[in-house]
Amino acid sequence: SRYITDTTKERYHQCQNVNCSATFITYESVQRYIVKPGEVHAVRPHPLPSGQQIMWM
Repeated sequence: SRYITDTTKERYHQCQNVNCSATFITYESVQRYIVKPGEVHAVRPHPLPSGQQIMWM
């Protein structure tokens, strides 16, 4: 696959049926955002099942 624009990706596909083997291209595009990502604030990960946590350096 490759990007055509910042919001459109061209993808290549091939049928998995051995008797078919059709190969085709599709376009995947962003039409609009429902919620745009904002500023990300890092948070601590959840504790592991063992009760231990990962050390942040």
